[in-house]
Amino acid sequence: MRPEPQCWWRPRLPADAWDKADAIFDPSDEEDAGRWRYPGRTPPETWTLNWRKVKFNARLTPFRHLAFFPEQAANWEWLDLAVRRRVSAGGPAPRILNLFGYTGVASLVCAAAGAQVTHVDASKKSVGYARENAQLSGLESAPVRWICEDARKYVQRELKRGSQYDGVILDPPKYGRGPTGEVWRLFEDLPELTEACANLLAPDASFLLLNAYAARISGLALSHLMTEKLGPRRGVVDWGELALDEGGQTGRAIGLSFFARWMDSPLP
Repeated sequence: MRPEPQCWWRPRLPADAWDKADAIFDPSDEEDAGRWRYPGRTPPETWTLNWRKVKFNARLTPFRHLAFFPEQAANWEWLDLAVRRRVSAGGPAPRILNLFGYTGVASLVCAAAGAQVTHVDASKKSVGYARENAQLSGLESAPVRWICEDARKYVQRELKRGSQYDGVILDPPKYGRGPTGEVWRLFEDLPELTEACANLLAPDASFLLLNAYAARISGLALSHLMTEKLGPRRGVVDWGELALDEGGQTGRAIGLSFFARWMDSPLP
């Protein structure tokens, strides 16, 4: 059971269902931080889930979430289709860069579809979890480079090297710190990094995906930023909000992140 400030409506489940929760998250004064308590049986440290053939461990983190973000399944679907279309056209495996890659589900979706992936995250622990997920998925030998580094520093170095990618995934937090104390602030730093990512795209690149979790941002704003930084590139930009659907007949859903996605040509 995780408190959600956006849920202003009455819970659909009866009260006794909530009383039976195995784990309850008690938030602290710090945003998204807190602690879990276990009124019933103690849950396992990890449990395995999957999206198609990609498997990953869920775990209770001190930041309310479960070491993956289920609403991102919509983006995983989009990435899977984009990579498979590129692979089916022939040629070398597409080179994909995943920045702020966290526990690696998006990286593994791309690798399973046939891509060569560079996964970058500033957290050594998160990169370790991502490698565990690769092993769970039977993708430990897939062409994935696991890099623990500040995303901006890595991108700047890649630009100096003249590196190019066929697709870039940019999924930053609102605030974060790099491995040597670098500070990331979404509203201050996102425009520059988006431009740098656009410059990393090969002339015949397939996609750029931008996702953000800040409440003061919108999919529309992200689409304007992306369109500007992509410059004269042709293609299609779609944008919107990702949500968790409550299910049932109410149609109620909780918006959790915003996205903008550019693709060189529309998906079927």
